This record gives sequence, C-alpha cells and structure tokens, in this order.
Amino acid sequence: MIYVALPIHDERHTAGVLMWRLREIFAELGRDFRVLAVDDASTDGTAEVLAQYERVLPLTVLRNDVRLGYSASLERAIREAVRISRYPKRDSLLVMQADFSDEPASIADMLRRYQGGADLVAGARTDFGAATRSLRAARFGARLVARPAAVPDGISDPWCGFRMYRLVVLRRALANLGDGEPLMRHDGWAANLELLLRVAPYLRQWEEIEVPLNLTRRYRESRFKAVPQLRSLMRARREAAAVAPTGDVQ
Repeated sequence: MIYVALPIHDERHTAGVLMWRLREIFAELGRDFRVLAVDDASTDGTAEVLAQYERVLPLTVLRNDVRLGYSASLERAIREAVRISRYPKRDSLLVMQADFSDEPASIADMLRRYQGGADLVAGARTDFGAATRSLRAARFGARLVARPAAVPDGISDPWCGFRMYRLVVLRRALANLGDGEPLMRHDGWAANLELLLRVAPYLRQWEEIEVPLNLTRRYRESRFKAVPQLRSLMRARREAAAVAPTGDVQ
C-alpha cells in the first residue's frame, strides 16, 4: 500500500485535480494507494472539494479546526499512516505538495527505487531557473548555512519535501520521541530537514532522484518568504545535534 500525505491549506483549485492524477498514475502502476489529506483549516472551499473526491477515491480527510501549519499537518498524516498500516516494512508514505508544484510523473521512478530496497527516496529540485529571485536566493543561502553534518551522504537537497518513506522508519522515529515531542518543530523547508534527520538513523538504504519544480500550475500567490525560511533552517541546524535516537523498535 502506498499512502500519500497531502497537507492542504486553501488549495481548492489543485487538490482535487492532483488526486485524480494520482489515481491515474497508481492505476497504471497497478498499486493500491490511499490519500491522507490533512485540511489545515482551509477557508476557500477546499473542504467541499475534498468531500466530493472522498466519495470516489480512496481518500481519508483529516481536518484541523484551526490552522496548525505544514509540519503539524504532515505529522498528523504520518501518524495516521503508521496507525493504519498492516505491513509497515512493505508500505510506503509519499509526501507531496497539494499545489501541484511536485511533478506526479516522478512517482514511477520513486517507486522503482523503493521497490529496489530503498527505505527513502528523496527528491532533489531542478529547474530553479523559472523560480522567483527570492526563491533562488534562499536556495543559495540554504546551501551555505543550513546543511547539518548529519544529513545522509548522497542527499544533496535535504530541504525538498517530495519523498517516499518506508513506513517502518517513520514508526521507529516516532517511537523514539519523548512524551508530547513532535517530529518537527518548524515549518517549510526546515520541517523537511528535521524529518530527514529524524529518520536518518534507521535508514539502511536511500536514494535521491531529480524532481522538477513546476510553479506554473499553482492558482494562488506564493506563500514563500525567504528570510523566515532561512531563519527556521538555521534554528533547525542548531537543534540537529540534539536529535539523536535513544533506542530502536523492530
């Protein structure tokens, strides 16, 4: 089973179309899937769109009554996938953006690497030439100041959230949290970095593939703010030394 985590806030124009595209892709691949959509207190009609697709797709909708942010929404999807999975050593969690900036066509390559034994298939962004100046500048800054030494070798883009995880490594990361401790303390790129560092001690094999960044299909204005992103990344980097496993769960 492939679970697809979709943290969503005000994405009524793209969320449903993306899920229908996922249905086509997984049908072509012959794989069972279930979308875990976390509606983070949307106010633009996203809830109504999700309700329509809930009747025709393998879709579970989780709703936050107040906006909690990307990391809390993603963690909710992760915990739900770990809870309902019957075969965590075989099942996977695919994390994507609901604004269609992550290219669904990359999923087939991710799945091939996963089936080849990878516990993590991480996306690495390409095509930043079409990105805004602010986004390109932030990427350059992140490479200079915010890559912790604990990032697994061969992962060149630890800030990209488009990834496929083996569920057992997420289960082990959750098992090593303290009482009430979240997997991720920050949002945005920093959350993606934190999650990578959380699962890194449990990875036996990992791979990275190039994934294009496509911003042309997004129907809303960008929420990206370069300075807050870099500040969060720097804080996450400082905290990385404290993120260490205290045990293991088989």
